[in-house]
Amino acid sequence: MSWTILIIAGVLEIGWAVGLKLSDGLSKPLPAVLTVIAMIASMVMLGIAVRTLPLGTAYAVWTGIGAVGSVLLGIALFNEPATAGRLLCVAAIVGGIVGLKLLTPPEAKAAEQRVEG
Repeated sequence: MSWTILIIAGVLEIGWAVGLKLSDGLSKPLPAVLTVIAMIASMVMLGIAVRTLPLGTAYAVWTGIGAVGSVLLGIALFNEPATAGRLLCVAAIVGGIVGLKLLTPPEAKAAEQRVEG
């Protein structure tokens, strides 16, 4: 369950990063309010996830999801460059996220099961 919460927190991080752009630096009221709500929800969910996941792993995965999603949405929504170098760097981040997930220490998995059970 902690991994699911962490992934949702990462998606919310993407939302608030894009919201910063859409709100023109928090100067447009409705997008600004939605951005702040996404920020708070993302942080709360990250806080819940680190109860059972290692801090370094959770934080790196959270920021990695946010970085990858923000780059991809920047390309799709804001015509940011989609160069081979940028996409290779995004792939490296994804590889790191997957690696951290696969290499989570067994004691963290056991702690997650104790909290859920």
